[in-house]
Amino acid sequence: MKKTILLSTMFLGSLVFAQEMTIKGGDRDAHGCIGSAGYTYSQIKKDCVRTFEEKIKLKEVSSDGGYIAAVIFSKDKKKAEVFVKDTEGSIILTRAGKAKAWKKDGYVLVPFKKSGYQLKKNNVVIYQ
Repeated sequence: MKKTILLSTMFLGSLVFAQEMTIKGGDRDAHGCIGSAGYTYSQIKKDCVRTFEEKIKLKEVSSDGGYIAAVIFSKDKKKAEVFVKDTEGSIILTRAGKAKAWKKDGYVLVPFKKSGYQLKKNNVVIYQ
């Protein structure tokens, strides 16, 4: 009888514990991207991406470089999607005509040095 009670208690305890655990990968957003696996939705690629794996990464200027911004360009390079830490989702910057800068709401992305870029907000360099 004692064994039955002990086993029943252990079984019920494990059920309670199992219900309280969260399932990794169970946090899909509206686009099906799994945030806990590092994925976020890219409007330009129309797919889930890991921003830390993108080719173009910029380091934050005002910190020790601990924060990274990722940039994804459209195929025709008329749009640049920027992922920065203080925004929800991404920002789509557009380039008018043959201009060398992509702009939107105070954000400006410009070529910097040979193969890099600078991201400015209200004329202050925040990433490069």
